[in-house]
Amino acid sequence: MQEYVSDRLVGTLVDNRYAVRSKLARGGMSTVYLATDLRLERDVALKVLHPHLATDESFLGRLGREAKTAARLSHPHVVGVLDQGNDGQTAYLVMEYIKGHTLRDVITSKGALPPRLALALIDPVIEGLGTAHAAGMIHRDIKPENVLIAEDGRIKLGDFGLARAVTTSTSTGALIGTVAYLSPELVLGKPADARSDIYSVGIMLYEMLTGKQPFDGDVPIQVAYQHVNGKVGPPSALVPGLAAEVDELVQWCTDNDPENRPVDGNALLQELRHIRTNLTDRELDLQPPAAIAAGAQSPTEIIARTNNPTSVISPLAPTRPPRVQEQHPQDPTRAQEQFRPHEHPTAVFPGVAPSAPFDARTAGPRTSGGYGPYPDTEAAPLTKRAQRKADKETEKARSRAAATPLRSLREGNPRRRGALWVVVLVIIALLATGGGWFFGMGPGSPGTIPAVANKTVAQAQQLLSDAGFQSSTRDVFDDDVPSGLVVGSEPGAGTEIRKFQPVALFVSKGPQLFELPKLTGLTLDQAKNELNSAEMALGTIVEQFDEGIAAGVVLAQDPAAGTAARHGTPVALTVSKGPEPIAVPSVVGLDEDEAVEAIGAAGLKAVVAKDEVNDKNVPRGAVLSQAPANGTLTRGGTVTLTISRGPKLVEVPSFIGKQAGEARRELEKLGFQVRVNNVLGGFFGTVRDQDPVDEEVPEGSVITLTVV
Repeated sequence: MQEYVSDRLVGTLVDNRYAVRSKLARGGMSTVYLATDLRLERDVALKVLHPHLATDESFLGRLGREAKTAARLSHPHVVGVLDQGNDGQTAYLVMEYIKGHTLRDVITSKGALPPRLALALIDPVIEGLGTAHAAGMIHRDIKPENVLIAEDGRIKLGDFGLARAVTTSTSTGALIGTVAYLSPELVLGKPADARSDIYSVGIMLYEMLTGKQPFDGDVPIQVAYQHVNGKVGPPSALVPGLAAEVDELVQWCTDNDPENRPVDGNALLQELRHIRTNLTDRELDLQPPAAIAAGAQSPTEIIARTNNPTSVISPLAPTRPPRVQEQHPQDPTRAQEQFRPHEHPTAVFPGVAPSAPFDARTAGPRTSGGYGPYPDTEAAPLTKRAQRKADKETEKARSRAAATPLRSLREGNPRRRGALWVVVLVIIALLATGGGWFFGMGPGSPGTIPAVANKTVAQAQQLLSDAGFQSSTRDVFDDDVPSGLVVGSEPGAGTEIRKFQPVALFVSKGPQLFELPKLTGLTLDQAKNELNSAEMALGTIVEQFDEGIAAGVVLAQDPAAGTAARHGTPVALTVSKGPEPIAVPSVVGLDEDEAVEAIGAAGLKAVVAKDEVNDKNVPRGAVLSQAPANGTLTRGGTVTLTISRGPKLVEVPSFIGKQAGEARRELEKLGFQVRVNNVLGGFFGTVRDQDPVDEEVPEGSVITLTVV
């Protein structure tokens, strides 16, 4: 399918964990990307659901439950489900990444495979499927595209859980799957179980052995009709010499009645390995015919050219018209032969030819009746399982024959029967002519979708109308195509489809706008994560002081929160640096009032210590010390001031009549300064007078001694 919008996920980070590197594939339900798990540093397959599924809350709930069940399924032949989640409008599954190719690539390149290789490739698939069945899981979409073959040869079955969640989310009358491998009960809208997966495995094994799918058709409804009303023939019809056990294995898996199939993958695996063990080397190494081995065109390729092979198909319940019984009163076995459950008139679905029933013993069409014995051919020996099945079918046919009147109440008129046949032939001819016109020149004829990108809606519709197509429009967002112009179409330009099939035009609504998240109040790292989740860009960052907001917190954003903007819009942030630091002023020596005023003017708060301290050098009432003495504080910070009481008062003792040397020593010991005045040279060294004496004076005062 052609991409009609730019893939915005490549190069982005999903859920802040998975770095999307490239797109691997796109299907009907999801797109698969190669991504790197940044947390565990490993490559993973990231399956992103299409938007119409990602917005369905009930579906997402079912998908979550199915993903949890699939994640508990640990087996070497099943692709592991690692994670599941939602990132905004992106719903995703994370699966094990298998680097290699698919079984579809093997069939496309090699065509029909030798039995040894086909059985060896299908063995691990059935083993993984059997483990899933034992855990109560049903796959619902078995096909070669879901069988992954790693570069080291490991074989794994993928896509568990998604198909079940999708079919559960659709209406009862619809199904999603690849029509070439659908079981009859799924086509008819009946409940599916493990035997539905077994049918798909049988179709896939048939294709591996023959290089072709058993049913062919120009449109999916023709293939679906044959699943319901046809019978898968033996692979040996296309590959002569194929062992009868392999034919029986394929037809056992693809029986129309689920009751006649293996009950689950483990039962099929046991039978498969028994057959592999008992086949001879010649039977295992049988080479298919050259035309098939060369990879002849398969029915899947025809369907792929005309329509998407993954389709939504309404259940088919064709009504079978009554059969005409011949009268054989003497031979009841002839009545049994008239019961041919695989024959249906083509008028039920015009243009669809039902498959002829096959006989696994003769590798060709049955010629002697439905399920009864074959008196005109020599039957090959049957296995016990095939014999039991044949006996069961014979008993059913006999019961129906016994309930059918052997003679009609009224003999037919030969002329009337002849006229009836003429009418039937005319109707068939008209249907054939109408079908030829419909598929050759009418609405069913093929046509190529023209290029309509970057054109107006009127121009695009005119181009499609000229090419014979009917179109509808759907509005989509696109970052590159201007509003009102066509982004692309579905199917894409250059695709060849039938002209009656619808074509959708995707009309641009311009870039999709998203509301910017609120970033104020978040830390810078949190704001970056929010921008990444919203797929917005980080703009310039400006820092500023704020007295009330801690450092590193977003103060403002531009554009503002709630503004509509496209993905990738840069958002500028203003981030707090915290409160502004203030230098502490020095107020030591200042009067108390002056110091308090100076500190308050700086934006700080002065606190005076309760106790004053004596100091002989600092006058009373002045600041003796402060804490902190320097450095910085934030606004409103506290500076503690210690006030001086001035020098302390000391009583001066009298030293009159004592020697001058002794008086000096004692006075200095008390903290005074001593000045000596000698009279007559101070010959005797005796203190005659002292000033001051016998009173309290400040510490450090000068005491004058008069010495004679």
